[in-house]
Amino acid sequence: MLIREGDEVLVIAGVESGSRGKVLKIDREKNRVIVEGVNKVYKHVRRSQKNPQGGRLSKEMPISASNVMLICPKTGKRTRVGIRYLPDGSKERYAKKSGASLGVVAPAKAKYAS
Repeated sequence: MLIREGDEVLVIAGVESGSRGKVLKIDREKNRVIVEGVNKVYKHVRRSQKNPQGGRLSKEMPISASNVMLICPKTGKRTRVGIRYLPDGSKERYAKKSGASLGVVAPAKAKYAS
């Protein structure tokens, strides 16, 4: 999965289709992401010392990672993500449509330097 925490994504499928948000958490084993402000549900909580008022708490639930696409920081539109090696041998993520860099993923290795 090439999406990271903190990336801005667009939901492309499901009830929340068309909404944007920041990735808060990723579950790589289940291939799911939690996006800020998307797929909110009410969790009913009983009164306790931790939560003295009780009531309903609104929280985000995970959605499938296949239902989101990264938003390119350069163009502001959705894009696929690719991996490429830089001339110094480090690996970076990039937006396929614009070619903009999305940050370095791995440090430089001599065997990939050109």
